[in-house]
Amino acid sequence: MGPLALAILISGIDDCIVDAVWAVDWFKRRILKHSRDAAPPKPAAEKRIAIFVPLWHEHGVIGRMLEHNIAAIDYSNYDFFVGAYPNDEPTLDAVREIEERYRQVHLAVCPHDGPTSKADCLNWIYQRMLLHEENHSVQFDIMITHDAEDLIHPASFNTLNQYCDKFDMVQIPVLALPTPPLELVHGVYCDEFAEFQMKDMLVRRLMGSFTPSSGVGTGFTRAAMQKLAESSGNRVFEPVCLTEDYENGMRLHALGCPQMFVPLSTNAARAVATREYFPRKLRAAIRQRTRWVTGIALQTWERHGWKGPPGQVYWFWRDRKGLIGNPLSLLSNLTLLYGAATCYWAPLGRFAHSVDPRIAAATLFLLTYRTAVRMTCSGRLYGPLFALAAPIRCICANYINSAASIHAIIRFARAKIRHEPLVWLKTEHGYPSRTALMAHKRKLGEILTTSGYVDEHAVQEAIAMKPPELRLGEYLVRKQLLTEDELLEALSLQHGLPAGPIRPEEVSPHAARALPRHVVQSWRVLPYRIAAGNLHVATPDTPNDEMTRELRAFSGLELRFQLVTAENFEELLQLL
Repeated sequence: MGPLALAILISGIDDCIVDAVWAVDWFKRRILKHSRDAAPPKPAAEKRIAIFVPLWHEHGVIGRMLEHNIAAIDYSNYDFFVGAYPNDEPTLDAVREIEERYRQVHLAVCPHDGPTSKADCLNWIYQRMLLHEENHSVQFDIMITHDAEDLIHPASFNTLNQYCDKFDMVQIPVLALPTPPLELVHGVYCDEFAEFQMKDMLVRRLMGSFTPSSGVGTGFTRAAMQKLAESSGNRVFEPVCLTEDYENGMRLHALGCPQMFVPLSTNAARAVATREYFPRKLRAAIRQRTRWVTGIALQTWERHGWKGPPGQVYWFWRDRKGLIGNPLSLLSNLTLLYGAATCYWAPLGRFAHSVDPRIAAATLFLLTYRTAVRMTCSGRLYGPLFALAAPIRCICANYINSAASIHAIIRFARAKIRHEPLVWLKTEHGYPSRTALMAHKRKLGEILTTSGYVDEHAVQEAIAMKPPELRLGEYLVRKQLLTEDELLEALSLQHGLPAGPIRPEEVSPHAARALPRHVVQSWRVLPYRIAAGNLHVATPDTPNDEMTRELRAFSGLELRFQLVTAENFEELLQLL
């Protein structure tokens, strides 16, 4: 217990150093009114943006991810470049289907089977972007990395467009989507990312260290990408690294490229951040964190040692101390449990050992203090009720991180002994429901005004005057301020769904029988085609979660909705 208490004391004091630096900066900004990293003025024009999305077995989510984000992003000058492997046919089919519908989506097929590493896939996406530039005589100014489970904030690209005038690498904050307080595994991500994004990322820069990329929501300027390519034989992303995002942050810092972490608003509703569901099961979380520990702690140590200015070396220490600190944290939990048990079960008392009361008091104080800091950060973003369960989630976090550290050491050692490459440890990804996504979509009124369908005054007047049972679009159509076709186009933009008339000859009789008649009539849906494992369904109403759940009870195929006018739908229904 003595050595354990001493180790915890040292680690706790180390954490207090970070808090002290953050507190001093907060005092300067709030009390002394010193400005720091004020947002640059909005640029005159939108820079051309390329979004890189590497995939391996993501056919279940990539379609919804692209549909939602294309509908939600409040920016026009961008293209998605989506990478997949030749031996992943379901993902290739899913991307090709989306590519046919959206002119700004482009498939990048890796020249070899996968999985290799995420960095390798990203390199081939980069080459596909260069080919697109050559073929279309265009040039992209900013490249952004994203994953297949990401919810891109509508204002994210505008934010990058502003900051990339001054910085070569800009990181948008990344936050876990909220889940119930006692969903422990995912709650660990909520707690840790809240504290890391609100405090640690800022302190890294203040202490002179590099800003690590989070792997998603990272914007690189053209100049930064060219420097990365020139410094390493055209390998923009280092293929052997399991955490190429961390590596690129370090490489750009060494090349003298200015970096920026966009300040995170403590108001969750206003925070510009990339959001996603992280693993929600224990095994998946351990698998993901094993990759993180292997890349950040072990590979970086092997490749770069402890070189750099004092601030960077200090953060190397913080990034790597988990190799020992994570198992010790779990051991401290078990020791605490044992200590509590000896209070009530006398036979265990004979195994007790004495510890200096001053050290015990100090470690107890640090435990209480650190828990309070985490609860505060988590509560600012997810609410006080969620924060109350943070102490329980801390114990879960200690188990996950300990298991990941042990697995990483074993996996890294085995690869070195056998002279084998470390490959992409991919985790299964989920995507939010349609109801959850509505909070991240643009409002229909905004789309109608910015697209020129209706002027802003008419929209505001309609919102004030329409009956509660009527939706805004229906009211505008009834008042003849909007046609059904225009409403359909606006809903298509809002929900990221294809829209347009369907002719009777396009409907497959076999597909039309995929759903019972009462379901077709009650939900106003009509299956019209089966292709590539998808059931294509026409509907005049925007689909919701309840509709989707009921339809899935009758088909194991992936549902693909197309919006049609009420007149077109009734015509098809009568003929069929």
